[in-house]
Amino acid sequence: MAMKVFRHQAAHCAVYGKYIGHLGIMAEKVERLEQIPYLPISFFKTHEVLSNTKKTQIIFSSSGTTGMVQSRHLVTDLGIYEKSFELAFERFYGYAEETCILALLPSYLERDGSSLIYMVDALISKSKHPDSGYFLYNHDELHEVLLRLRHSGQKTLLIGVTYALLDFTENFAIDFPELIVMETGGMKGKRREMVREELHDILKAGFGVPAIHSEYGMTELLSQAYSKGEGLFECPPWMRIVLRDTNDPLTLLPSHQTGGINVIDLANINSCAFIATQDLGRTMPDGSFEVLGRFDNADIRGCNLLVG
Repeated sequence: MAMKVFRHQAAHCAVYGKYIGHLGIMAEKVERLEQIPYLPISFFKTHEVLSNTKKTQIIFSSSGTTGMVQSRHLVTDLGIYEKSFELAFERFYGYAEETCILALLPSYLERDGSSLIYMVDALISKSKHPDSGYFLYNHDELHEVLLRLRHSGQKTLLIGVTYALLDFTENFAIDFPELIVMETGGMKGKRREMVREELHDILKAGFGVPAIHSEYGMTELLSQAYSKGEGLFECPPWMRIVLRDTNDPLTLLPSHQTGGINVIDLANINSCAFIATQDLGRTMPDGSFEVLGRFDNADIRGCNLLVG
């Protein structure tokens, strides 16, 4: 499937086709997955990355400080994004209909164009639980809701931007071992950056949970990977992580080495499915991966970029 997508996008995604040409690669001679070139993620800041001529339904944009050029992902088929995140959530966490979904995402709610908010909106809508919803800065109310859900034995997911979860634990402590706490990464300049172990230890103590879950996603992708603890992420079947040599970006690395994270996201059928991110990581033989940090010259971004 990846080879079919590559041939389609090499022919129909103008910026990707030109990039391949500048590398001196002839698309028709790419015969194996390992030969597929990855488009640097920065092109989403400077070009319209599209592989069809359909009307754009929505533009997802990255978060960033004032004056920073934002990435723009032009989405021509929202149905593909919805199917991707719904099936991935179901695969890792079961049916949204059976889960109370609480969201502590103030910095995302306060701007337009967040793909994360689009996803969480849809999952909250599918949940149908009366307590599902957003909590901006009303931590008192969130605490009361968590106590009530713990008492009732309701399956509950709390998804939050990292600094907001830390803010909550500084004011409240709750012992709710069954709660799924998922951090989306990002201090948004509001707190000092922390290594994952330190952060997760604080959050585990604050919520009384055995592990902290994480989500790895970004504006330029229409799929997410999830970690159920220890910073080890798993992809849905239509997404794969491949590592590249940090000194030679066209050379791929085997498992257990540290390298730049390349992503194959087949949900990106209408943009570009082969993305070279600015994250550093390590893959495992079973296909899971760790995010270890970022390249030094990379912008601070909203996705999960905690140094491991």
